[in-house]
Amino acid sequence: MTDAQDYLRQAIELAYDNLEQGGRPFGAVLVRNGAIVATGVNEVIGTNDPTAHAELMAIRAASQKLGSPNLEGAVVYASGHPCPMCMAAMRLAGVREVAYAHSNEDGAPYGLSSAAIYADLAKPFAEQSMTIRHVPTRLQARPELYADWKRRQDENAAS
Repeated sequence: MTDAQDYLRQAIELAYDNLEQGGRPFGAVLVRNGAIVATGVNEVIGTNDPTAHAELMAIRAASQKLGSPNLEGAVVYASGHPCPMCMAAMRLAGVREVAYAHSNEDGAPYGLSSAAIYADLAKPFAEQSMTIRHVPTRLQARPELYADWKRRQDENAAS
């Protein structure tokens, strides 16, 4: 058995434990430098938070434990195919690799596939099911938002 399979088995066990607690069948294990940093399960039902996916819960726990949003070099092992939101969060956090045990095809018969979301996101904005539009707006009494952020970052770095 490889390390990947061992971590995936742990993610699946988390998913079963969550299922037994009335949650959804998803678990995730976040590993960095060969050690488990954090785990997570899907908490959408218990929290009424649509972003409380297993991968995001593991990222949140790891970031808190490490005291940094930077999880560069981490690997996430997920019981199911991560959705686009989770994939984006993992990229933003610096996760270098993702492995998952159950595919979208495995989950589709049970309503547990994110393939339709992936397909919709692959379309140009104008063709997606959600209206997406850029509405340039600025506050006259305030400096340019991003420039002000950069200035503050530079000031903090200098002090």
